[in-house]
Amino acid sequence: MRNPHLENWEERLNGLLRQVDRALEERFGKEYDLHPARGAHGSADNPQHDGLFRVTAAFTPGFGSRLGRGYVLQIEMVTLETVPADKVDVIEKEAIRMIGEGLEAALPGRGLKIGRDGNLWKITGDLSLSAEKSY
Repeated sequence: MRNPHLENWEERLNGLLRQVDRALEERFGKEYDLHPARGAHGSADNPQHDGLFRVTAAFTPGFGSRLGRGYVLQIEMVTLETVPADKVDVIEKEAIRMIGEGLEAALPGRGLKIGRDGNLWKITGDLSLSAEKSY
């Protein structure tokens, strides 16, 4: 049984991640060949399954982490080509910037922030699922 507040929370967060995926596709999507098993951007119902980018977030309780619990962000390029590290860095920073700017609109009043936790990017802040914070 799923918690409807959790489903709503993750639906809003995933909506933001889909917007970022679209923006990355528009800006960088033609620079590298897609993995042969992936369709063109927009060909699947879920952008995690098409195009050059896969932008996701997964909850972690944060045990042993400097920042504690939060949502770990993954910004992946799905290609067989070698992408230079400096290009990966540019794309990752652009994605993190867009996610950071969109958090308040997607999940208002929670003071959500993105921070580096070791080699991971993580969304932290008020992650409560209380009814008064429900959307």
